[in-house]
Amino acid sequence: MDDIGSLPWHLTAPSFAEIEAAADRIRGVLVETPLLESERLNAQLGGRLLLKAEGLQRTGSFKARGAWNRLSLLTPEERARGVVAFSSGNHGQGVAWAGRRLGVASVVILMPADAPAAKIERTRGWGAEVVLYDRVHEDREALGRRLSAERGLVLVPPYEDRRVIAGAGTLGLEVARQALAMGAAPDALLVCCSGGGLSAGCALAWEALLPAARVFAVEPEGFDDTARSLAAGERVSNAPGGASLCDAVLAMTPGVLTFSINAPRLGGGLVVSDAEALAAMRVAFEEFGLVAEPGGAVALAAALSGRLPMAGRTVAVALTGANVDPTMFARALA
Repeated sequence: MDDIGSLPWHLTAPSFAEIEAAADRIRGVLVETPLLESERLNAQLGGRLLLKAEGLQRTGSFKARGAWNRLSLLTPEERARGVVAFSSGNHGQGVAWAGRRLGVASVVILMPADAPAAKIERTRGWGAEVVLYDRVHEDREALGRRLSAERGLVLVPPYEDRRVIAGAGTLGLEVARQALAMGAAPDALLVCCSGGGLSAGCALAWEALLPAARVFAVEPEGFDDTARSLAAGERVSNAPGGASLCDAVLAMTPGVLTFSINAPRLGGGLVVSDAEALAAMRVAFEEFGLVAEPGGAVALAAALSGRLPMAGRTVAVALTGANVDPTMFARALA
């Protein structure tokens, strides 16, 4: 099937069955990361907080889920051609790892020149060719399309693809089933949000498994395009020139596909400061022994800072990435 209605097939929402199929594909290949809680932290918050330790995932972030699901569906001819992706680091690492494991002939990753050095080096370490670009003055999507056309590579976007979204949705599926197995019925799930793929996939999974609960997108200050778009009822963009330590979640505008999924399903958008993200990184380490990067800690930051009131509630949060430079991690601990 090439399209549904007037849209290309890959730009329409995946079904819950596709999320379950993605979970079958990743089983035994990726890690079913644990859902943890701290009695001391629960007492401080006055509610029950369940933390999904996704930084323990392959390549250190949830992005390996969507990357594996998408690349495992490549045809033999597409694997021989190779793939290209654009990423601030985590999606790129996921694609590079999946491509290497699946025998994809060539993996090219477009990354901003100001991405953390650790993310650039780890992406190269998985055998990918890294092409750096200027985040401020160059359009990564246009560069990706050009490389795809020039080299005959399959473009693997970080969120505007139903197969990537279905893979990301396996995180929400796992959280729901793990929580229920613990005797918990979460009121909400908080996840980091850049282009909106993770929140979209999780919202679709929870719509099927926990329909009374809501998924919330969490963004850093200055990059709250999803929160403002949800409030406005249409896609809006961030003002240019903003800066944040949360390099993994700095999309300028919600995706077209992801916003079409998120708008009718999300409970809302929450916004945290860089200081709150750093504080959440410290709590993750002190309470759970976990390493987190700033962008991966924003959902925990929203719970700790009261952006979503915790009293009397059961709330799951996804600690989505652990790819942090040592100097940044030391800053958080200090």
